[in-house]
Amino acid sequence: MSVLIAGCGDVGTETGLRLARAGHHVIGWRRSPGKLPDQIEGVAADLTGELPPVPGDVHTVIIAVAATAHSPSAYRSAYVHGLANVLDALERDAVSPRRILFVSSTAVYGDAGGRAVDESTPEAPGYFTGQILLEAEALLFRRLAGTATSVTSLRLGGIYGPGRTRLIDQIKSGRAVIPDQPRHTNRIHRDDAAAAIVHLATMAPEPDPVYLGVDTEPAELGEVLRFLANELGLAEPSTGHVASARGGDKRCSSLALQATGFRFTYPSYREGYRAVLAGTGTRHA
Repeated sequence: MSVLIAGCGDVGTETGLRLARAGHHVIGWRRSPGKLPDQIEGVAADLTGELPPVPGDVHTVIIAVAATAHSPSAYRSAYVHGLANVLDALERDAVSPRRILFVSSTAVYGDAGGRAVDESTPEAPGYFTGQILLEAEALLFRRLAGTATSVTSLRLGGIYGPGRTRLIDQIKSGRAVIPDQPRHTNRIHRDDAAAAIVHLATMAPEPDPVYLGVDTEPAELGEVLRFLANELGLAEPSTGHVASARGGDKRCSSLALQATGFRFTYPSYREGYRAVLAGTGTRHA
């Protein structure tokens, strides 16, 4: 039995390695399969074009696509058209997986004005990223409605980790600014994101349709920046006006994910960023 990862980039690769270590045969679809480690069977595939055959023994599909640019057209091409192509390929080859997991984003909730957000919170995306991801989720659930395939969307917060060091780079370069208006942020270490995907893709009984994938501690951005400056032994960033972030101001909860038995290796930004600064983890191409 095989697991197909459609869109096997950084998070998908880490997910595939963990599944392979657990004894699964993992197939990774990506444009440059030669970059995948030997533990993953790499297959050349552009999710926006004609897709290769789907092996008949695929029992789980993980869709972890990424847009090639930060624009509405690139996002729709990757998340909506790419997802539709994967579903069309499954139908074309008469493959009915037991489970499909779609990697989405907390951007579907928009700006909650600092309020708490969980799976029961109505989606209200205010920016094209969340709007298109919500459109993709709706497509997935609509296409699989009434079938025997279990469908789950994992809405991840901001991913950081090896090779994902935007805030660290801002501190080092002196470009970081602490917002003069408090802004809550939500994040998850790349390794915990991959572990959560594996957990939901393999758990029994079937997972719920939606989970939030964020660590256990929503954090005010200024608090995170001060922490990083202290860890790096650099001056605390100055405070000033910062344009509203696309992710908005909200405090996302992962209690539902934790209730399934999932446990974080990096339950807060402190443990996670200390691991990044120590060089722990692997940067995938």
